[in-house]
Amino acid sequence: MKYWFSMAQATWLANPIKIIESNILLVDSSNLPHYSIRKTVIKSMSSKGGSSISILSCEYQTRVMGLEELIFRLDYEEARRALLEEMRSEAKGVFDKARRVMCVQPHPDDTDVAAGGTVAKLAARGVEVVYVTLTDGRLGTVDPRVQPEELAEKRRREQEEAAGILGVKELIWLGVKDGELQPTLELRWKLVELIREFKPDVIVTPDPWLTYEAHPDHRNTGILASEAAFFAPLPHAAPCERLQPHFVRYVAYYWTRSPNEFVDVSDHIETKLKAVKAHKSQFGENPVIEDMLRAYMRLAGKSIGVNYAEAFKVLTPFYLHCNVFAEDV
Repeated sequence: MKYWFSMAQATWLANPIKIIESNILLVDSSNLPHYSIRKTVIKSMSSKGGSSISILSCEYQTRVMGLEELIFRLDYEEARRALLEEMRSEAKGVFDKARRVMCVQPHPDDTDVAAGGTVAKLAARGVEVVYVTLTDGRLGTVDPRVQPEELAEKRRREQEEAAGILGVKELIWLGVKDGELQPTLELRWKLVELIREFKPDVIVTPDPWLTYEAHPDHRNTGILASEAAFFAPLPHAAPCERLQPHFVRYVAYYWTRSPNEFVDVSDHIETKLKAVKAHKSQFGENPVIEDMLRAYMRLAGKSIGVNYAEAFKVLTPFYLHCNVFAEDV
């Protein structure tokens, strides 16, 4: 059930409510007059202090109080903190709920490097994962002897091998020349079409607002994926008789400075590293790459108390238009 504010926030406001399970609440009835709570009492008992205690089902719970009323009762910092905490709660466990995930990446290898552990974890759980690669990766070398066309073909084969290691069964190639990706209407509507065809719950893509990101392919991929997620549910945006509008529940950005969701990939780190090593044209046998990836995932893991994690900034399309809180969520 969706709340304006969670029971956890209600707890620190006046402490009348204790969460027992995900769908069961423990409410001290002596404090109920402070709240607008509609309830169905399943069972009553007496606490040691004599207060009447009721176990309530979330199924019948609508909200603790109105949003405006809650903000009215708090000072600015408390109200902002409560609001942001509620907004951040929407990002928790999004990958656990996903059944279809679309990874929109600028080049072959980007998703594997940034989110390969998460992809392996999803695939192992039976989640359908599709890769949409926007460019051909032909510029990914410092060796002038390597021809761009040959490199593009090689990187495609490397991505196919890496995808097989991770458990990704479908790869889509849009074939834009590396370094020349622009956020065009043609590409936006193509991604809208793919979203409506595949119907992902989550789109995974680079954060286009990463500070100091110099590669236009990365910035523009994130922008295009965000725009496509926003327009995909609108029936008059790129209408197509054979495809119905589709609402993407979440966009998960990797390579972000402000993550709000961390995925435990401790059991899948070796699979990820094996997939990354498949991109021989990019990383060869360089041990520094593995050490850097392990270090970064070890750092992310400390955020949630696990060995290794991958970090994402997760937003719903609601936050991708005229939302002043998106940066802080």
